[in-house]
Amino acid sequence: MKTTLSVADAQSCSIGSARVPRAYAWAVFALTFGLMLSDYLSRQLIGAVFPSLKAEWALSDSQLGMLVSVVSLAVGLLSVPISLFSDRWGRVKSITLMAFVWCLATMACGLAQSYGQLLLARAFVGLGEAAYGAAGGALLAHVFPVKRRAAVLGSFLSAGLFGSVLGVVIGGAVAAHSGWRMAFFVVGAPGLLFALIYPFVVRDYKTVPLTAEGKRERAPVHLSIMQTVREVFAARSGNFTFVAGGLQMAMPAILIAWLPTYLGRYHHMDVKTAALMAGVAVLASGVGMIFGGGLADRLSLFRPRYRALVPAAFSVLSALILLAGFALPPGPLGLGLVFVGALFAAAHGGCSAAIVCDVTNPAVRATVAAVLSVAYNLIGLAPGPFIVGMLSDIFGLRAALMVAPAMALAAAVFFLLASRTYEADATRNQTRATEAA
Repeated sequence: MKTTLSVADAQSCSIGSARVPRAYAWAVFALTFGLMLSDYLSRQLIGAVFPSLKAEWALSDSQLGMLVSVVSLAVGLLSVPISLFSDRWGRVKSITLMAFVWCLATMACGLAQSYGQLLLARAFVGLGEAAYGAAGGALLAHVFPVKRRAAVLGSFLSAGLFGSVLGVVIGGAVAAHSGWRMAFFVVGAPGLLFALIYPFVVRDYKTVPLTAEGKRERAPVHLSIMQTVREVFAARSGNFTFVAGGLQMAMPAILIAWLPTYLGRYHHMDVKTAALMAGVAVLASGVGMIFGGGLADRLSLFRPRYRALVPAAFSVLSALILLAGFALPPGPLGLGLVFVGALFAAAHGGCSAAIVCDVTNPAVRATVAAVLSVAYNLIGLAPGPFIVGMLSDIFGLRAALMVAPAMALAAAVFFLLASRTYEADATRNQTRATEAA
């Protein structure tokens, strides 16, 4: 069923065959956005306390990088099974449970007495966060119309980057004054409040009752596992987008994890100042994600192929500008270019989410979002910081950061490949949805 807004719809959002008040839709967005902030506060504050951990436990850069990557690895491995469970048990209940797990695991990090214990606690942070982006994105895609989808999902995903900003800045400030352990308690506690409120405000939706052929029946029919897999990977443009989005997502992950350490080593900043400056770069990435999705929405209104071409351009810009920024001798010009490159590093986020939603069956929307999350985590977020850490142990951190933009250039190639079949895939999926309505 076509979901667009007309003048008569000014006070409501069309979702399937039902309508919800705009106020409710934005309340769902606010709470879901808030939990995403908490999610990434918990995930990314670790970069701000790298210097403290290195000093206390004599850790290598590879070990520090693994503290970032283990969360993404857990998310990547568990996103699909937990999302399948979420689609069946209920997205709202799943989100509430996941939030409690990642908040409590974050607080447990502050109690760790060894590197092994901290690594295990970080893995449980990943367990809690595994399917949150998929379930939250599915709820938002349900309550907002198609023409706003890239902008809304981009704004939702940008909460991850804004949460990362707060995680880096708060983590650095608290670690400087009260020690790194207190930073985990300060960051983990607020998310519990959102988790308590969420199920009392947000209503779940029923999974679209489609058969394997996409026809609506009187009684809901669940797709089998194999049918679900076929639906998720049916569109070539969607498959290319999984790879492209994963490769490009390595760039903000690397900046969040290593920029505070880079600023300390090469720009000789103290922990608090380095965290604050890194927070500015991450903030730029969040701004880019918001406006990147909106730009793709506008440019693709009359030329749908631009939905994939725009993120390809973002990837190229981020690669070239970041390479120049790290290649220049440490100084204001190089640092300024790093900030500009960060603006484009995650601007593809809303575009990627919108593409895979546009070209796949609505009955598997949470699952396809989970697959995108898997791609983000296993292709970019998990290996990116760890690879930079390994290269840093061998060649130095600056050289490692100069190599990293190659992943963005590879992402641009896959976005270009996605653009070649996106229009046909989206049209075919829209036809199926109309026939099922």
